[in-house]
Amino acid sequence: MTIKRVSSGGEFEAKAGYCRAVVAGGWVHVAGTVGQGETVLEQCRSALGIIEAALTEAGASFSDVVRVTYMLPDRTEFAPCWPLLAETFGANPPAATMIECGLIDPKYRIEIEVTAILPE
Repeated sequence: MTIKRVSSGGEFEAKAGYCRAVVAGGWVHVAGTVGQGETVLEQCRSALGIIEAALTEAGASFSDVVRVTYMLPDRTEFAPCWPLLAETFGANPPAATMIECGLIDPKYRIEIEVTAILPE
């Protein structure tokens, strides 16, 4: 089986020894991704952009995502992201989980991880 690794050049990739995405066995596994911005919505939009770039490089798109996990330090901040997430996944909503937890730096308000299947 061929394994392809996709790097986004994020600051934590080299520090923590991981890459943005791994393509293996017909699947694209995108690591937990944070974005830039002051608000949870800005960070959500930014993280989705980073994820979209990784999916594209892997040969997939948001319509191929089958699983998404959202991690937030404050679950009450999740609702403002819902319209953006509904727009992003459109007619192809994945299975989803939201977890309230601490993130690597207190400045981050949301982290998003996805799994996609490569289109045939």
